[in-house]
Amino acid sequence: MHMADALVSPAVAGVAGAVAVALIAVSSGKIKKIERNDIVPLMGVLGAFVFAAQMINFSIPGTGSSGHIIGGILLAALVGPWAGFITLCSVLIIQCLIFADGGLMALGCNIINMAAMSCLVAAPLIYKPIAGDGKSIWRITLGAVLASIIGLELGAVLVTVETELSGVTALPTNDFLGLMTAIHLAIGAVEGVATAVVLSFVASYKPDMLYACQERESQDKRMPKRTKIVMSVLGSLALVMAVGFTWLASSDPDGLEWSIAKITGDTEIGVASVPATAFLPDYDSTFAGVIGGIIVMVLLWCVCALIFRRTKTSVVDKK
Repeated sequence: MHMADALVSPAVAGVAGAVAVALIAVSSGKIKKIERNDIVPLMGVLGAFVFAAQMINFSIPGTGSSGHIIGGILLAALVGPWAGFITLCSVLIIQCLIFADGGLMALGCNIINMAAMSCLVAAPLIYKPIAGDGKSIWRITLGAVLASIIGLELGAVLVTVETELSGVTALPTNDFLGLMTAIHLAIGAVEGVATAVVLSFVASYKPDMLYACQERESQDKRMPKRTKIVMSVLGSLALVMAVGFTWLASSDPDGLEWSIAKITGDTEIGVASVPATAFLPDYDSTFAGVIGGIIVMVLLWCVCALIFRRTKTSVVDKK
């Protein structure tokens, strides 16, 4: 669903960019209040995990299209909506700047469509009420599937609206909207199942890692052993996906490119231009997933270090 610059006008890009920056600023303020000793390393590991998972496009049978997970519901379920949003924003920014996955001018739109709609809308409004306290695997599964579908559908609708408002292309709105929502319904269902599998594992092995179980004032100073094990499993899976499974990724166009091609017969309209900063465009390296995952982790650790350092400084100043 990564939008290309060719779909977005400067005016729409500017407004979307301003909204994205505002949401990032608000999220940074919100995560200052999180009192979890595992939040920073968990955000880093999950960022690398989502980055690697997004590289693996899966085919949608009978359509000639493919999709990949967004990861917003997974992130929000484990670290909360605001920290999840910051984590997914970091993934999208690195994808754009380093790998030319999504247009630079369209970055604000992509952050809103994918990160905000999943982490800040679908997760708190759909997943959380259904999953509840995270003690029922069936409720977690149902919440993950429905929230993933709705999050992607909202993103698909926004892509159509942003494209229409931009007026750069002559895509017929009704046809474009119908194709986008139809294909992302299937993609969302697959993501929902994948998300439910990961969350069910966490709920069974280390349930208090779920954000629903972490909404309390304090936590033990030392990170529990099982938390470290879960993080090691997720980190190992990220490495395996980044190195061993990317070659399995479908070569079919993604949902957005497929929708455009169905109307125009040309998939290139939806392809992002290559920013000057992109030194590995289209993940053109065997170790692109590993490199990207490491960069995402480093970025998140630096951002979190800056945020929490300012928080400590503010507390000292007040004293």
